[in-house]
Amino acid sequence: MALIEVKNAIKTYSTGDSSFNALNDVSLTIEDGEFVAIMGTSGSGKSTFMNMIGCLDKPTSGSYFLDGIDVMKLNADKLSEIRNLKLGFVFQGFNLISRTSALENVELPMIYKGIGVEERRKRAEHALKIVGLENRENHLPNQMSGGQQQRVAIARAIVNDAPIILADEPTGNLDTKTSYEVMDFFVKLNEVHKKTIVLVTHEPDIAEYCKRIVRFKDGNIVSDEVNK
Repeated sequence: MALIEVKNAIKTYSTGDSSFNALNDVSLTIEDGEFVAIMGTSGSGKSTFMNMIGCLDKPTSGSYFLDGIDVMKLNADKLSEIRNLKLGFVFQGFNLISRTSALENVELPMIYKGIGVEERRKRAEHALKIVGLENRENHLPNQMSGGQQQRVAIARAIVNDAPIILADEPTGNLDTKTSYEVMDFFVKLNEVHKKTIVLVTHEPDIAEYCKRIVRFKDGNIVSDEVNK
């Protein structure tokens, strides 16, 4: 089943009297359970594409269906609702709140959903256990390594049980050894916990962890290959 279905997407930006297409008639389908790397240099269109499938922006023309829902027809409130329901985000910069514990950082998305205190704690503890941080629940971000902080961010992304994880350069701030450790957790989330993962990276060794590699250039998809 297609979780992400983009057809003939064009994204046009205007600057003064001129305009340019960040995406040129892009079509891509991602099935339930896939692990896809999105690659490309700066300006290739990969970030624009990720913003679009993350319901942070809409294409100028074309269509986007997220788990069968026509995103083009949604207003801002409905876009926010579908993000919370369907998507978990992991960023290069971790985006943790510095003065709150690992457990409280993971609980944050559930507060927005109005989930009660006991249920929040139970789910957050389970998410931290999945990423191997059950003994770091009360640590602040500055008491944890970069790799541990990113694992807290991954726990936060999965705590609402969203079917799709979007990861934007999740190893960009990590050393090589730690990057590989974090990628092992993404593999576990895909293979054991059946999450569909779309991961932006410019690093070929990180892309090798993914099962499919899609390359962008000048707003176009130039290759789409199964990674054996």
